[in-house]
Amino acid sequence: LLAMYLGGCAVATVGTVLVTGVDIARDRRTVGTYVDDNAVEIKIRRALRQDSQFGPNTHISVTSMNGIVLLTGEVVQHEQSRRAAGIARGYTEARQVINQLTIEPVAGFTSRTRDSWITTKSKSALLTAPGVSAGRVKIVTEGATVYLLGMVSRAEADAAVNAIRKIRGVQRIVKVFEYI
Repeated sequence: LLAMYLGGCAVATVGTVLVTGVDIARDRRTVGTYVDDNAVEIKIRRALRQDSQFGPNTHISVTSMNGIVLLTGEVVQHEQSRRAAGIARGYTEARQVINQLTIEPVAGFTSRTRDSWITTKSKSALLTAPGVSAGRVKIVTEGATVYLLGMVSRAEADAAVNAIRKIRGVQRIVKVFEYI
């Protein structure tokens, strides 16, 4: 039984390493920056979870791309939004913090499910969109707003926006790109 369990772990680990390797290969960030972005996301999420100002009445997503940290989700007070941004700015890996937190009650299951579906459709649209590599664009959806992050050319940015613009349910597209 232990051998089966450990064998499954090894397969899962190898699969994760392979997927991560493919992600890094398509990404324009260095491996170090890729690792830093993932690490700062974890650090900021942990700091927000440990802060008494944030509880069940808040939902904050943290996404980092090349040192640009995007905060999305819902908080019920302006002070919570300012505090979350301040916490994120406290990390040296965060070159810039873009605070897109909205002041409203936490979105429910239906809204989150719709956002997940929009993200899935957006990623699929980029797979077949001419002029842009899906692996170079990170997609976050909150409240039917699609946030696009990545290091792309202006032509790639336009191609990504044009592909996602056609998706039903998308209310707004926000570009958080760095242009190369």
